[in-house]
Amino acid sequence: MEMIRNFPCLSILLSMFSAIISSAVKGRGARRINTFVVSVVGILSACTLYYTYTTGQSYVYVMGHFPAPFGNEIRFGSLEAGMALFFCVIMLLSLNGGRRKIQMEVDPEKENLYFIMVDLLLSSLLALVYTNDLFTAYVFVEINTIAACGLIMIMESGRAIEAATRYMIMSLLGSGLFLIGLCMLYDMTGHLLMSNVQASIQAIAADGTYVIPLLVMIALLVVGLAIKSALFPFHAWLPDAYGYSTVSSAAMLSSLVSKGYIFLLIKIIYRVIGFDIFVQSRIINVLFVFGLAGMIMGSTSAIRENDIRRMISYSSVAQIGYIYMGFGLGTSAGMAASVFHILAHAATKSLLFVSGVGLTDVSGDHKEFIELTGSAYRNVCAGLAFTVGSLSMVGIPLFSGFISKLLFSQAAVQSQIKMLPALIVLAVSTVLNAIYFMKTVIRIYTPVSCKYKSVSIRENPLYAFTLLCFVVLNIGLGMWSQPITDWIAQGLSVFA
Repeated sequence: MEMIRNFPCLSILLSMFSAIISSAVKGRGARRINTFVVSVVGILSACTLYYTYTTGQSYVYVMGHFPAPFGNEIRFGSLEAGMALFFCVIMLLSLNGGRRKIQMEVDPEKENLYFIMVDLLLSSLLALVYTNDLFTAYVFVEINTIAACGLIMIMESGRAIEAATRYMIMSLLGSGLFLIGLCMLYDMTGHLLMSNVQASIQAIAADGTYVIPLLVMIALLVVGLAIKSALFPFHAWLPDAYGYSTVSSAAMLSSLVSKGYIFLLIKIIYRVIGFDIFVQSRIINVLFVFGLAGMIMGSTSAIRENDIRRMISYSSVAQIGYIYMGFGLGTSAGMAASVFHILAHAATKSLLFVSGVGLTDVSGDHKEFIELTGSAYRNVCAGLAFTVGSLSMVGIPLFSGFISKLLFSQAAVQSQIKMLPALIVLAVSTVLNAIYFMKTVIRIYTPVSCKYKSVSIRENPLYAFTLLCFVVLNIGLGMWSQPITDWIAQGLSVFA
């Protein structure tokens, strides 16, 4: 069992070295290396999850056996291991679901570069999940940003390059604010290790010194990560980044990249600032307001869209709002609901992007709704999968989205002051979700003439199997939510 404690560090190193190896092979070889590495990392993460969940403890791995401040630490419990496993599953399914489009849209000479970016993305996500050092977290935040930009602009079209540029500008703004916050934090505490920083911040808060600098530091860290995770109103880059990249890139960007930043923020709230100090800072009120605004504005923007990819993208703005609204409630139940929604949104949004490309493929590669009429009959698997994802986003029972909204409602009831606005916006957002998702489902199941018969495609077994896995994952989160919420509660209890 002692060997399992090496698995998190091994997973990060394996992902990084696979990127180096992929640079020396061609596209097909790089794809095979990536598939192998993601699968192995998933197995290692599953073993780590089993070990940490059964022991109910978190563990520290000192890299190089040098203690802080000279060495670096990895800290992992059941929550980190489970999130790493989930990220690997989503990444593997997203890549399999968009494999044909990658081969079509990416220059064969640069296909290995695409999988190098994917390997770096995986290593950075794992580092954000596992690291116990703030400067290491910042370094991998930047690696994550560079890898995400590469995945967006790999198509080399004008719109993709423009989207990547906008993404880079906004991400650098968020990274800059985050770095300034880290500098202030180091200046006040003299530490970068999360556990040491938390002890110093608790002493500072108890003494009542540096009250204003402490508040500014917390605000910089939170706003920096909020910008990078596309919280409203910092979401302007998101529709183009998701809408004009390859389908696998869009699925991973929406499901993994933003969630990596949000998970880092959760670690900072619990392990760096301290949950009680974070609640007392009143910054949660700002997150609550912007979260509610994002839930409404993201949905209204999605209703106005005539492009299925951009509609799904704007839906992500609303779903990010849900997560930050849970943070803003300032309760353990709200945090647990947000963590569950990270899982539910990742599973559902990837399903929508991957199934959506199947509908556009049989509609002459058109993304406009009028052209998608009847596309569910031309690609039955994609139509059924898109319907499942839509029902989940609306919050129909049996699917993961219903559990998310139920948990948020239960958490809102525990907050007397914020209960009414939270429940009202939840209800309004659910109605708005139903408008644009059910409108799309009705459109793809509206019979038409044989206009697109010539572009009907034969079902790809791997694509159909990927959609099935996404559907099973979504229903599994909805049907067996109690063990998952128990795991989240246990993970958060030992998170600090």
